[in-house]
Amino acid sequence: MNNRISRALQPSMRLYFVVLILFAAVTAAASLALAAGEGIVIMILFVYSKITISKQRSRLLDYIEEVTYSVESVKKDNMINFPMPMVIFRLDNNEIVWSNGSFANMTGEREHFFERGITDVLPDFPVKWLMEGKNQCPELIQIGDRKYQVYGNIVRTESENEGYQFLGNAYWVDVTDYARIQKEYYESKPICALIVLDNYDEFIINMTEKEKSTLLAVIDDKITAWADEAAGLLVKLDRDRYMLMIEERSLRRLRMNKFSLLNHVREVVSPGGIPATVSIGIGKEGVSFSENYSFAVLGIEMCLSRGGDQVAIKNKFSFEFFGGRAPEQEKRTKVKSRVVASSLAAFIGGVNNVFVMGHKYADMDSLGAAVGICCIARKKGASVRIVIDLERNAVGQMLEMLRETTEYADVFISPQEAILLADSKCLLVVVDTNRPAQVESEALLDACNHVTVIDHHRRAADYIENTVISFHEPYASSTCELVAELLQYIVEPRDILRVEAEFVMAGIVMDTKNFTIRTGSRTFEAAAFLRKVGASTATVKRLMQSDLAGTVAKYHIVSHAKLYKSGIAIVTMPQSVERITAAQAADELINISGIRTSFVLYPESGGAVISARSTGDIDVQVILERLGGGGNQSAAGAQVKDQELSQVTKSLAEAIDAYLADNPDSE
Repeated sequence: MNNRISRALQPSMRLYFVVLILFAAVTAAASLALAAGEGIVIMILFVYSKITISKQRSRLLDYIEEVTYSVESVKKDNMINFPMPMVIFRLDNNEIVWSNGSFANMTGEREHFFERGITDVLPDFPVKWLMEGKNQCPELIQIGDRKYQVYGNIVRTESENEGYQFLGNAYWVDVTDYARIQKEYYESKPICALIVLDNYDEFIINMTEKEKSTLLAVIDDKITAWADEAAGLLVKLDRDRYMLMIEERSLRRLRMNKFSLLNHVREVVSPGGIPATVSIGIGKEGVSFSENYSFAVLGIEMCLSRGGDQVAIKNKFSFEFFGGRAPEQEKRTKVKSRVVASSLAAFIGGVNNVFVMGHKYADMDSLGAAVGICCIARKKGASVRIVIDLERNAVGQMLEMLRETTEYADVFISPQEAILLADSKCLLVVVDTNRPAQVESEALLDACNHVTVIDHHRRAADYIENTVISFHEPYASSTCELVAELLQYIVEPRDILRVEAEFVMAGIVMDTKNFTIRTGSRTFEAAAFLRKVGASTATVKRLMQSDLAGTVAKYHIVSHAKLYKSGIAIVTMPQSVERITAAQAADELINISGIRTSFVLYPESGGAVISARSTGDIDVQVILERLGGGGNQSAAGAQVKDQELSQVTKSLAEAIDAYLADNPDSE
């Protein structure tokens, strides 16, 4: 109502005529002749205003039409003479509707484009990005020797004959110079590489000075020649360490050549028959030279912790590995074991609670190592608990035996209980794994400020960081072997329970397959120590036995084995099986003549699990790393989530093929 009154009171010709008519009506009461005269004047004014308004409206329409025509002419002229190549095409069949002269010049076509598809003119031109609602092509389009960035949009049109249709409008921006500068920027980025002769002490042992200088000079020449090939700056930092500065373009060439320096240096053999090996740590994509150098240092540490004779490329987010073909050799010294034992004993003596945690689905090596740490904590008077999933594990018999022992009656707790007990003064000892994703409880790992890692697997890219003590020896046969060495320096023999010695021994026996693989002199020394303190080999043998149902299941898996390539057997089980059974089946397969590597796959929890074993000729850890797994050269595993078993089998075959292509000597 108020709006109507407001509009009525707004100044307009209608309001003026209403006022005049009212005045004429008032005048009529006094004089009809005068009122008639006023009415005639009002009529004349009304007709005049109508004629004037009509002329003004006509002139306005003419002006609008003229401006519209001018704008349309400018738009058409701009489209035709647009300096950038421009094309309009149908999205349903890619048929070109219109293009300007610049587009014809760009494509080199002289004929009309009508009724031709844009993919006929430009076969490499993608149109999917327009359908996805993007305004910019995600990749540069190369035409001849020029590169273009393509922009565009979708327009909906309507016609009487065809109804609604969608047209794609695209135009090309020549970015050749920008692309060249961008490419040069990325290819000239500085990269720092550290080269370390990782078996220097073993290589020069028992050499005369003349032999030493001669062979080291040969290695120097090979490294220098490789650096010259990479067009880099080489500086020798120490007797066994070099630094190389190169550009990104050089790294690409080195990668294509599969870092040939590894093979070249391996050709140099000492009089004692030991081949020289180098490790290369490469740091890239850092914000400064110093950050690239720190990345290279981390790369070297990763190489050495994984056995040496390989390359580790480190950027801000991840590692990338190459090589790792040299057989693992025992390079440990008792000095490190003694230092770690002293540090661990001091640390345990200064904390309130000690938690020992292994990997998921605990095995004999994991539980045996945990039991050894419990013995050390008991000696130091610290409260100790083993964090384990009592339902999902492969050591049910061992757990029953420990629960019957007074010292272990209340030792086992669940991860949830451990988190409630954890405080700022507790110590978490992680055994038999170095990956956060594989521990029994990641939440407990995050909750503890003080973490110690004791492990023998090759270090993974996502290893546990910020540890107070790290006893990581990839050359050891098992984690139990490492724990047995610590026991010798911390605990008196009489303080070790017989069941503890037997369980630590069982872990060594399991990981070495009865002392047949990955054994060194230190392995037998550890076993001798455990035997001396009371470990019964008969008891260990009984722990290794499986029941009749497990044995039948193991050989059922073996019966499904198929040779993928010479010496490589793959078993793909359609149904889920016990992990320990799958591992035993993989072990059994490599006992068969002609099979040196085995893979057992089975579905689990919407994904697939792989258990791999090798006699050492093929590095199964490198293969399963491609699928997110880990382990060591002769035993590895992987758990692939959210993939069908058939897809995981295909991915495994591709990983094996890639490994064999990189290591032709392994075939």
